[in-house]
Amino acid sequence: MSENAEPTILGFVASRPAGTICPSEVARSLAKDHNAPLEWRKFMPVVHEAVDVLLARGEITLTWKSAVMSERAGPYRISARKQKG
Repeated sequence: MSENAEPTILGFVASRPAGTICPSEVARSLAKDHNAPLEWRKFMPVVHEAVDVLLARGEITLTWKSAVMSERAGPYRISARKQKG
């Protein structure tokens, strides 16, 4: 389950280069084969863990209300790594 979260996150952000994604979108995608409507919530810890790893590697940027976040806390949005310069 967790091995799919990182590539799923990267795939979502690649599909929206000028936009952001919600972590719940990734969880819903990972849970897509489950019949229970709220099954995706069980995937949120896996998504959060993958976000932490990708953020530490500098592969993604986290924001909330357009402010860049240095770590995951509270609500957040995920985007492709912002290029400096």
